[in-house]
Amino acid sequence: MSDAGDDGTIDLGDGAILRRARPGDERGILECIRMLAEYEHEAEAVKTTERLLRDSLFDGQPSVFAHVVEKNGTIVGIAVWFLNYSTWTGTSGIYLEDLFVHEAERANGYGYALLKRLAGIAVARGYERFEWAVLEWNEPSIRFYRKLGAVGMEEWRIQRVTGRALHALAD
Repeated sequence: MSDAGDDGTIDLGDGAILRRARPGDERGILECIRMLAEYEHEAEAVKTTERLLRDSLFDGQPSVFAHVVEKNGTIVGIAVWFLNYSTWTGTSGIYLEDLFVHEAERANGYGYALLKRLAGIAVARGYERFEWAVLEWNEPSIRFYRKLGAVGMEEWRIQRVTGRALHALAD
């Protein structure tokens, strides 16, 4: 892996590059999101569209960001992320919403490269945290994350309000 160029592009070798997502990437990003949802047994839960991704990632002042691995013109990996904030550290941090690499490309280090890039962004900006969630049953990913030095926040449980419950809470 070579150093990032002026535009943040990293040559991963063998026709693959890691770069910031740009307009026109929506179809490839959405394909990866759908494949991730299928892997997580939640294929029917994906409601986003190319248009929603374009609006979220590229219109005005985006609050969500993405990096992609492109190999020979095809997006084969994504990291979709946003900023969070810690009142304890007084700094922002990166929350990784989605990390996905096409199954046929997983032995090439692309997931590691995406995580390394986001960690580099966090360090360069003075952020003290880089976080994400992983499903309890996803042992291959958990093992991978532990090798990188990630620790599970076992005492914390994510809480979510959606659908009717969200509307009831808002009323």
